[in-house]
Amino acid sequence: MAKPEGIATIEATQHHRVTVNDKKGYLIAKRIMDICGALIGLICLSWLFLIVAILIKFEDPKGPVFFKQVRVGKDGKEFYMYKFRSMVTDAEEKLKELLKYNEVSGAMFKMKNDPRVTKVGKIIRKTSIDELPQLWNVLKGDMSLVGPRPPLPREVAQYTEYDKQRLLVTPGCTGLWQVSGRNDLGFHEMVELDLKYIRERSLLYDLKIIIKTIKVMIKPNSAY
Repeated sequence: MAKPEGIATIEATQHHRVTVNDKKGYLIAKRIMDICGALIGLICLSWLFLIVAILIKFEDPKGPVFFKQVRVGKDGKEFYMYKFRSMVTDAEEKLKELLKYNEVSGAMFKMKNDPRVTKVGKIIRKTSIDELPQLWNVLKGDMSLVGPRPPLPREVAQYTEYDKQRLLVTPGCTGLWQVSGRNDLGFHEMVELDLKYIRERSLLYDLKIIIKTIKVMIKPNSAY
């Protein structure tokens, strides 16, 4: 499979320290965009939140609608990330039994036919609707609309110093990895795409990724 645009070039600088675009003007504009975007999204998609909540409770009346999980954010700070629950309630306990079936390399777990995923979960995952509650994380400032995927603590424990550079910026609801192949890419390719974003990020770059993300949500992809 051909590598995404930019991967080959980035691999040549794997051992170099990434330069972060942290210009004050950009960061202020990015935060304003985050707040406005999250508020608009939460208000305009409130009807969708309600429908998804009803479907989740209909399939599993005893389980919660939302799922919260500890993730690692900027500079290693941990926070609770929110999602619509797409798995059975004891998914974390069952994970240990499934680790041997991991289909991606590196510090990340992915399984195409994960038996823990519910019927509703398969639908909302395929369209990335399960990620929408993260707009609340954006309002709180834990996350941005665009940035690297926030990893789990157990994933970070396996990071090299090079990989940890993903944590130099605020994590995002979507990012360059999500719109460049997502589950078709391995962990190391994800890291390279994240570092490419960190180096080159700008307001225009963020807007382009958001537009691509909307297209991905409208047209179901290979997310799982």
